[in-house]
Amino acid sequence: MADPSGRSVSEDFHEEPGNGVPESGEVVPDRFSSDQVFQRIVADAEHEVTSGARELFFSALAGGFAITITLLMYVALYPKTDSEVVGALLYPLGFIYIILGGYQLYTENTLPPVALTLERLASVPALFRHWGIVAAGNFAGGAIGALVLSTGFVLEPAAMDYALEVARHGVYDVSRWELFFKGVFAGLIVAGLVWVDFAARDTVSRLLIVYLAFLTIPLGDLFHVVVSFTEATLLMIRGDLGLLLALTDFVIPVGLGNTIGGVVLVTVVNYYQTSERRLESVRFEDVRRLSFREWLVGGLAGRSYVPMVDTLENIVRDPESSRILVPIANPRTESDIVALACALASNREAGMVHAVHIVQAPKELTLEAEGEGREQIISESERLMADVEAIGEPYDVEVETSTIVSPRSFEEVFDRARRMNPDLVVMGWSEDQLWSSARAERPIEELTNRLPCDFLVVKDRGMDYSRILLPTAGGPDSELSADVARALQATVDAEIELLHVVDGPHQREAGEAFLREWAADNGLEDAARVVDDSGDVEDAICREAADSTMVLIGATEQGLLSRLVSDSLHFNVVDDVDTSVLLAERPTDRSISERLFGSGRREQ
Repeated sequence: MADPSGRSVSEDFHEEPGNGVPESGEVVPDRFSSDQVFQRIVADAEHEVTSGARELFFSALAGGFAITITLLMYVALYPKTDSEVVGALLYPLGFIYIILGGYQLYTENTLPPVALTLERLASVPALFRHWGIVAAGNFAGGAIGALVLSTGFVLEPAAMDYALEVARHGVYDVSRWELFFKGVFAGLIVAGLVWVDFAARDTVSRLLIVYLAFLTIPLGDLFHVVVSFTEATLLMIRGDLGLLLALTDFVIPVGLGNTIGGVVLVTVVNYYQTSERRLESVRFEDVRRLSFREWLVGGLAGRSYVPMVDTLENIVRDPESSRILVPIANPRTESDIVALACALASNREAGMVHAVHIVQAPKELTLEAEGEGREQIISESERLMADVEAIGEPYDVEVETSTIVSPRSFEEVFDRARRMNPDLVVMGWSEDQLWSSARAERPIEELTNRLPCDFLVVKDRGMDYSRILLPTAGGPDSELSADVARALQATVDAEIELLHVVDGPHQREAGEAFLREWAADNGLEDAARVVDDSGDVEDAICREAADSTMVLIGATEQGLLSRLVSDSLHFNVVDDVDTSVLLAERPTDRSISERLFGSGRREQ
């Protein structure tokens, strides 16, 4: 029997002595332990939760339409046999199609995704996203099925009358609290079925388990939310039921009961009955659990959320060091960026550089491929990064390296910065780098990806530090630019020119006073100072940059990185000048309301 990753279950056991199987593989246990069942559930849930919205929706749509078969057979047999029990015998048919066919069903999803979330391998928003898509697909499929049944071409008149009677019973004869508690027990049965289904070894056993489990729902006069929605939709089309009444007095109480029954009474109980070592197997050995913040508000989940390979844990941290983090995609071509970080670190007390090689991995990378290629990836990365470590020697700076393999190249930069808590991140930016394809239009990213530290983004066009132009209008980002300029002045003897732009000749004197005071406050008294009274910041920078080898500018308005990923760079200066450009940004403390409803301007 194959698990969701395609490996045979016996192969997993032969590889893992901790499973209680002799390493020779001669004996296979008759039953899975609770830990092994839990591992299989988590592996399957990780595949589901990280699936695309379209894939999930249409799988759920097929599942919702399959529920029509359950309703069809249940109501069609009653007029012929005058027995609810006989009709109930074919009630599980639609669910058999769904479970064995691998379609998505909302109540079935109360167990696997919740198990993944309890393990902090998936975030809470990812769980709700998954539930929402599956529920929407199930309801859409059930509504389509109800519409087909309502035509009168499928059900005989007597069967149609009975179907409407069944729906009216749920809406009018059963109270909301009764619906809720009946839904709780139905949810318990379905989630329990999922657990037992993952413990089954053959299709015949699974078929029998699914049949008996869902047979208890009509025999126990219980309610399943997707069936209830389909019945209510049929009554809305053929009867006089209103949508609001159908939802508040039927569908919602049943849905809440199903959810709570599955989550609380089965998932949590089954979760805590497994041991603390429930995920100590080869397939989970490289998984990092989400931090509490990632778990609570993170936007992604599963192995697409955490790195597939991360060698950071092999690094011994020095809490007294001033650390600069340098994420690089290609160690062969980004040595200049590491050299810049080393120059900055050499001007700091106990300064050191951590270069992390971020390797882009396809989202569809299988667990087998990951396991087989892990050591090869690490070995090749270490070979490439060996030259990077030597860059710090001329600066007398230690360069430590690590490797990340992940589908989330851009997000990993922020994740690593939050974990390491460096003083500064120095990263390159060009059209051919991995993170240039990132986008900032996702609202959740704007809410959660506050900069964890100072950022310096480099547009590398030769990295000549001899003459640096530093435009400033004041503010924390300009102060960061000044810190960088001072370090380069002290380390590589760079010449610094300060530029301040005012709106006209009448402001020149005030501009000169501002620039003189700003230079003194930021330790750049010896820098050349230029005040431009044209009022056009972009043109002024481009004119002065003609005689410079590098431009160092700070972020304004909505922030540097959000403009980078939305392809709206600072005044288009980066594209207009021919020199290297360093863009500096410091963290801000915008509130959530400002991020949601503000104009995007950053407080300086």
